[in-house]
Amino acid sequence: MSTVRGARERARIEVTAAIKDEARRRLAAGGAADLSLRAVARELGMVSSALYRYFASRDELLTALIVDAYDSLGSAAETAEAAALTAGAPPRARWIAVCEAVRGWALAHPHEYALIYGSPVPGYTAPLDTVGPASRVANVFIGILRAAYEGRGLALPPLPAALRSEALRMTADFAEGLPPEVTAALVASWAQLMGLVSFELFGQFNRVVEERGAFFAHAAGQLAHSVGLPAAQPAG
Repeated sequence: MSTVRGARERARIEVTAAIKDEARRRLAAGGAADLSLRAVARELGMVSSALYRYFASRDELLTALIVDAYDSLGSAAETAEAAALTAGAPPRARWIAVCEAVRGWALAHPHEYALIYGSPVPGYTAPLDTVGPASRVANVFIGILRAAYEGRGLALPPLPAALRSEALRMTADFAEGLPPEVTAALVASWAQLMGLVSFELFGQFNRVVEERGAFFAHAAGQLAHSVGLPAAQPAG
């Protein structure tokens, strides 16, 4: 019985992967708004009732694709930070390495990036299942900043008095161990990072920025400075 069960599980994994792959192809062709289980089933030569045994709805399939995309991006960021840390890079260099990894992943996976950071999908509300995977890249940045702060290699950015209570709330919610000044700067830099990536990916830099790799590297250094990581500091 265990052999039969194992074969069924392998078959289910293979079919699930095929469904996701076809859904990604449809995302690339027409965007998330055009994704439907019937269309995916038709392309795979399945009856739609069979596909519903794997995903109960379009939203469930969409959630699976979103979680996969966040996990893939998170893995890229974590791998880049681990490599920089192993090489003895200081927090600033680790920060920039993660920024570069985010850009590199987005350029290699434009449609998946658009799914998680593009326009919201009409009629779809992301469930709590997506929160953990969506937090992976931010958690890498938080870890870098926490290491720098504990190693006294972090300068506190300015924080207006009007934002202090909000910065304290954000720190308590998701950045425990960081000063509120750094948390506020981190959120702003995260938004700016994704804006840089989105501008490049979606064409807003056309006829504006030609040397995009060099421009991005410079901007990533500026973002590092904005969160309190100076250009020269000891390893953290």
